[in-house]
Amino acid sequence: MKKLKVGVIGGTGMVGQRFVSLLAEHPWFDLTVIAASARSAGKTYEEAIGDRWNIDVPMPDMARSIIVKDATADKEAIAAEVDFVFSAVDMKKDEIQALEEAYAKLECPVVSNNSAHRWTPDVPMVVPEINPEHLAVIADQRKRLGTKRGFIAVKSNCSLQSYVPALHPLKDEFGLEKVLVCTYQAISGAGKTFESWPEMVDNVIPYIGGEEEKSEQEPLKLWGRVEDGVIKTAESPAITAQCLRVPCSNGHMAAVFCSFAKKPTQEEILARWADFKGRPQELELPSAPKQFLQYFEEDNRPQTRLDRMREGGMGVNIGRLRPDTQYDYKFVCLSHNTLRGAAGGAVLLAELLTAEGYFDR
Repeated sequence: MKKLKVGVIGGTGMVGQRFVSLLAEHPWFDLTVIAASARSAGKTYEEAIGDRWNIDVPMPDMARSIIVKDATADKEAIAAEVDFVFSAVDMKKDEIQALEEAYAKLECPVVSNNSAHRWTPDVPMVVPEINPEHLAVIADQRKRLGTKRGFIAVKSNCSLQSYVPALHPLKDEFGLEKVLVCTYQAISGAGKTFESWPEMVDNVIPYIGGEEEKSEQEPLKLWGRVEDGVIKTAESPAITAQCLRVPCSNGHMAAVFCSFAKKPTQEEILARWADFKGRPQELELPSAPKQFLQYFEEDNRPQTRLDRMREGGMGVNIGRLRPDTQYDYKFVCLSHNTLRGAAGGAVLLAELLTAEGYFDR
């Protein structure tokens, strides 16, 4: 297949850097444009980054000499040059909404890592293994925007990627009724390193602004349905969450407690985790993990440092399944927050959109 030309807007931040690294040798996508704020525009990518390359792989050689464009002022030129863009811009919510919609109206599809459009009713928020059918709402979004090609699709919050995939294969068959989750989130989720955030060394902060609301509400959109041109959120399960920042570089962990209308056996749960495959696995998409959900029998696994890079950082890791005294079961989950949870999840979503024909001209 002919490679699609791709731009990254917001390419100098941590998630933008991860996009650049993932796209450098992608079999389907050709990184053509990197855009950022006006202060970076006109510089080479290497000059714009300076000493702020903050991810754990080297800057790709092919990206170093790309001249950075202004994500706002140059949007018409960018839209004309690429087949679609990834969005990782760091702006106010209303500014992100306006900018992403402007690209869409220029007939340039947007695959966004940002939260700004997650609750726009006709914007699909997709974890490709969980709710690929929500892409159908793009047809209605295009009618609203008055576009033929342009649209916005988003991925969900990074912390959800650890525990929602583990609950998903159990939800309908056993009637998932209530969930309590505590997430332990790495500092890269805030776009930080230990060098830039020394206060996090030997420290835990029991508050992350907006995370608990996202953890309680966004799964209900993922588990919703397309109806009358919008996505109607699910009414259950009831979810309550606490979110803590912990001194890890990458990897969000979750402690999950859950109850069901029809309580499954542990063997039934393990079998559904082992057998679960989604649309990305059926299509054999380039970034899709072969074993999406991996259960560890050891009592001390999964561990952040040992297991976050399983399946190239795109797998979800589960352990410590056991009965609970207040809920039916409890277990722990782990996912890589800037790969599965951010840029990698968005790249997988773009691969799904490609395979399903949404970028066709």
